Amino acid sequence: MNRTPLQTLLPITRTLALIGLVATAAVSQAYDGPTQKPAQPPALIENTIGMKLVLIPAGSYMMGTDESVESLQAAYPNYEPKRLNDLFDERPRHKVTISKPFYMGKYLVTVGQFAKFVQLSGYVPESIRDQTGGYGYNPEYDPEKTERKDAFEGRNPKYSWQNPGFAQGDDHPVLNVSWNDAAALADWLSKQEHAHYRLPTEAEWEYACRGGATTRYPNGDDPESLSRFANTFDADAAVNWPKFAKFALKGHDGFAFTSPVGSFPANGFGLYDMVGNAWEWTNDWYDEHYYDQSPPRDPQGPADGNVKVRRGGSWHTWSLYARCAFRNWNTPSTRYTLVGMRLVRDADTTQ
Repeated sequence: MNRTPLQTLLPITRTLALIGLVATAAVSQAYDGPTQKPAQPPALIENTIGMKLVLIPAGSYMMGTDESVESLQAAYPNYEPKRLNDLFDERPRHKVTISKPFYMGKYLVTVGQFAKFVQLSGYVPESIRDQTGGYGYNPEYDPEKTERKDAFEGRNPKYSWQNPGFAQGDDHPVLNVSWNDAAALADWLSKQEHAHYRLPTEAEWEYACRGGATTRYPNGDDPESLSRFANTFDADAAVNWPKFAKFALKGHDGFAFTSPVGSFPANGFGLYDMVGNAWEWTNDWYDEHYYDQSPPRDPQGPADGNVKVRRGGSWHTWSLYARCAFRNWNTPSTRYTLVGMRLVRDADTTQ
């Protein structure tokens, strides 16, 4: 029987359709890009000068404090009421969201790492460049005989990041570094590694310090517990400052001055010395009323100001001022024997 043209085309059409299905399946099998998850940044990285940085996840937390003056007075009975009333800039306690993960130094920047930066970059730290020096410990120094009555001697050219007035090893936190010095290190690392290093925002810093904790310190609320978890002003340091003995912790942390970084337990994010050892610069300008209008997502601090926020306390810091919520400040050119630094690096630059 003769086939019509339509009958003749049907087998050919079926064959072509089958070939098309096979080809489509082959292409689909070969191209699976959209179904793959993007590569995750590593949990820990190490940079040009040996700094280790930990990946801090995005998240939300309650920033600041809602503790009453009465509650603080009960916990810190040796402090006069004025000191407690002056903490109003930690309020109101407010929810903050850090929307992107970021890397943060696992440890404070050390003397050895800063020395390597200076050697490789040729950078001259501010205390040396302006020839006015920094501050340092001098057992013969009497603050009562000075106009400022500062606890440490300075400014004096004999003090700098190389000499805070006491011995330090390469694994101790670098001190007497200004905000400008910290910014210079971040800028140099950014250019060397084609990444974005910077100082943390104040909100990032407190989020990282807490490490998921909601207590006064990363390890709890009890001030006396600090001797086991941080290098702050305790019985070991009070030997050199007997006039401040009433503010010293009763316990011994084993160090009268700075300690090697990482000498105490890490917090919930795997960061060391977020409280104690050395104050840490942040990127933010300071405004005592900033929390009243701070945006809830990735706050960057005021647009301008005169002083930069520093956080975390030091080896000489009293327990009231070593709380996660405490805010302090200095001018960008300040260099002091209690102040160091810790940098962050944007996580998306490593992917």
